[in-house]
Amino acid sequence: MNDRQLLRYGRHLLLNEFGIEGQEKLLASRVLVVGAGGLGSAALLFLASAGIGELVIADGDTVELSNLQRQVIHRESSLGRNKAASAAEAVLALNADCKVSTLQSRLTGSNLSDAVAQVNLVLDCSDNFATRHALNRASVSARVPLVSGAAIRFDGQVTSFDPRRASSSCYHCLFPDASELEEERCAVMGVFAPIVGVIGAMQASEALRILAGIGDPLVGRLLIYEGLSQRWQEVRLAKDPACPVCSVVRNFHRSAQHAPA
Repeated sequence: MNDRQLLRYGRHLLLNEFGIEGQEKLLASRVLVVGAGGLGSAALLFLASAGIGELVIADGDTVELSNLQRQVIHRESSLGRNKAASAAEAVLALNADCKVSTLQSRLTGSNLSDAVAQVNLVLDCSDNFATRHALNRASVSARVPLVSGAAIRFDGQVTSFDPRRASSSCYHCLFPDASELEEERCAVMGVFAPIVGVIGAMQASEALRILAGIGDPLVGRLLIYEGLSQRWQEVRLAKDPACPVCSVVRNFHRSAQHAPA
């Protein structure tokens, strides 16, 4: 690190668990954030300010007036602009040393798989189950950690999945994509503005700790936040041994490791 970085990230360097080694890991990291809305707003600002070396921001939507109630990374001057581009501008205004690239369309198929395979960690800040499950499959396949967050009404939840760990569950273990779960969207259900900030900040905290290799990430644990009562609950997550996503892929990797040359 240069002298400017030593000063900028000095409060991290004072943490015994973090220090120069932890900060250098952040500076060398490349993170994909899918969704530059409410969750992504808080997560991106904290990731940028904390010193992530490169951020890839993916979002195909444009900024609307109703977004500004909670999506604090955008401004009124951003109305009508692509969210990823608007967020990238805010990130660079906060930390010009952070390298930023944007994917200004919805990630699907091989584009999604390629984007996930090229980063050290993914934040799922999306707002629909289809994207969440697609991200989960790509994460498991590429063995890239995935930090998942969600918020609706007054409630939120956050957890992490790390396919590098044999014991880690995946998003499909928690919410099978064949389930009858009803899709809930902010546009029709409403959301209390600070909730997305709370969960997005927690996602950033998870990402930073996983990348720096400190603390105890939420792998195998789901935190549920009840905004009306200001209470947190923790639920233990178990890996589904019959999961068609993580169990099948993990068995494939295991077989490949023992295959004859």
